[in-house]
Amino acid sequence: MLEKEQILLIVYLIVIILFIVIFTIVFFVAFQRRKNKLLLDKLKAEQRFEDEIFKSRIEIQEQALKNVSWELHDNIGQLLSTAVMQINIMGTTIDKHSAESLQDVRKLVGDSLQEIRSLSKTLNHEVIQNVGLEKSIRVELKRFKKLNFLIPTLDVKGDETHIDPKDEIILYRIIQEFFSNTIKHAEASNLNVELNYTQNALEITVQDDGIGFDMKSVQANSGLLNMKSRASLVKASLEYKSTLGKGVLLKLSYPLKRKA
Repeated sequence: MLEKEQILLIVYLIVIILFIVIFTIVFFVAFQRRKNKLLLDKLKAEQRFEDEIFKSRIEIQEQALKNVSWELHDNIGQLLSTAVMQINIMGTTIDKHSAESLQDVRKLVGDSLQEIRSLSKTLNHEVIQNVGLEKSIRVELKRFKKLNFLIPTLDVKGDETHIDPKDEIILYRIIQEFFSNTIKHAEASNLNVELNYTQNALEITVQDDGIGFDMKSVQANSGLLNMKSRASLVKASLEYKSTLGKGVLLKLSYPLKRKA
């Protein structure tokens, strides 16, 4: 009888120990899940906070560019328009030979006026919203061609799909950043842009044939970081490649939300 009681006691102890072990494991797993959830929520909150800060920066930048656009169009544009008028008046009061020479000056001032107006359009986000991404790119490329910076081309494939105007501005600013780098640093002869509307995404490819650069030397470049940050805001993937002597390539994939 005593041996039977000892066996039962041992069984009870084993059951109690197993219960404690199982309870400890369950508690630990639940604790870890709760801890991971809190960490994930914290990371998401930090990401949302960073996104809001970046969005605020973009809004401030866009407003600053808009103000510059107004200044160019209204003030400097008006001054150049007045200069053209004054040149026209002068042309009626001087001899024919001098008037012909004055026409060269008039053309130069007139071209400068057109350039100022074109530039003001590319800086104002409201204009970009009204005309759309494709036309905004065409305006910028036409400006480059007119100024003989390089030979630009634009190829559009697929059926154009509506894009949120706010996203269009961000995509355009990324492309504009690439354009700016090409004009300032690339020493390129050609600049090619392709917009490919596929079933699920707008695939944007921009490439120049300039001198290129070593990617390792510009990993922390502020311009590249800005492009990546802007792309993440609109859920677009960004690929940026360059090799010394082989130009620079930008690939953007923006997910489209097509209506059924």
